[in-house]
Amino acid sequence: MPSYEYRCLDCKKTFEIFLSYAEYGKKVVLCPHCAGEQVERIIRPIRVARSEESRFEDLADPSMLAGLENDPKALGQMMRKMGNELGEDMGPEFDEVIDRLEKGQSPEDIEKSLPNLGAENESMGSSMGF
Repeated sequence: MPSYEYRCLDCKKTFEIFLSYAEYGKKVVLCPHCAGEQVERIIRPIRVARSEESRFEDLADPSMLAGLENDPKALGQMMRKMGNELGEDMGPEFDEVIDRLEKGQSPEDIEKSLPNLGAENESMGSSMGF
C-alpha cells in the first residue's frame, strides 16, 4: 500500500498514513495526534534522473536558439540552463556574464566592461558567444 504524507491544520503536525489506491480520496483521513479532520496532503518535489545524452539532446534543440541574437535576457536564461544541465561550476565570470545578460545588458557592452574575459581560456570566451 502506498503511504501519503499529511499536515494537520489544527495541531500543525505532519504524519504519514497508508491507504490503498481504492481508499485514497474516499476514506476520511484523521490526524493521529489530535483526531482533527482538517488535514492537507503534502506533496514533496521529486527529482528525475536523466542521462547525459538526454540532457545534451535538450540543449541542442534548435528552437532554443531562435531570436537569441537580439534578446540578451533570453540568451542569459538559455546560458544559465545550459550551465545547470552541464552540472559543473563554470566560475564567477560565467555567473557575472549570465547575471548581466538576464538584466538586459548587451553581449557587446559586457565584453567591453570585462576586457580580460576568457583570457585564461580563449575557448571558454568563444563558447560564451563573444
